[in-house]
Amino acid sequence: MGVEKLLVVDDERDIRRLLGDFFELQGYQVYTAASGKEALEKLAVQPDLILLDINMPDMDGMEVCRRIRDHVTCPIVFLTARVEEQDRINGLMIGGDDYVVKPFAMEELGARVAAHLRRERRGMIRENVAFHRELVIHYGSRQVFFGEEPVNLTKTEFDLVEFLSLHRGQVFSRERIYELVWGYDSEGDSQIITEHIRRIRQKLKKFTDEEFIETVWGVGYKWIG
Repeated sequence: MGVEKLLVVDDERDIRRLLGDFFELQGYQVYTAASGKEALEKLAVQPDLILLDINMPDMDGMEVCRRIRDHVTCPIVFLTARVEEQDRINGLMIGGDDYVVKPFAMEELGARVAAHLRRERRGMIRENVAFHRELVIHYGSRQVFFGEEPVNLTKTEFDLVEFLSLHRGQVFSRERIYELVWGYDSEGDSQIITEHIRRIRQKLKKFTDEEFIETVWGVGYKWIG
């Protein structure tokens, strides 16, 4: 595997330089963009991970993510000064994988980037697994079908389905799911798991009334398919 490529998108030159210098010292190849428009152009380098500032003047990070998510599968980590929980949830719901609140410690950001890239590298090919009659999870191609109809999950929603279905019957707390799926323990972020699972259930509900993810009240969740 070659050198992993990062795309850093931020309208503040000092932050671009700081992140560029830091990650180049970590051995990454770093590309930078000063605006949402420039970020779209730089996607041609096919980054392995995108660090994306939310607050940019011409096209904010949310809009950039919304435009590219159907075409780019690499992790997107938001850099944000916003601390409201709904803003964080909104960013993840449009396809972001994680967020780091400014100001941040470089070591923490570095650890999160490394964790996301490790998770990408673990994308091992597995045989298709059928659950109940018609739900099929293709682990290798990262697709879910009900019968012949695709269930359109976001990248993070698939990660959760993959994790829970591969540990059928085991109960995990939200905090433990966040730690094991994201690869990084971060206090408070586990609330997002609840929202992701709600969205997964909504999407499966379009095809069947059968439950696949059970809430174990006061504990967490388990896959029962």
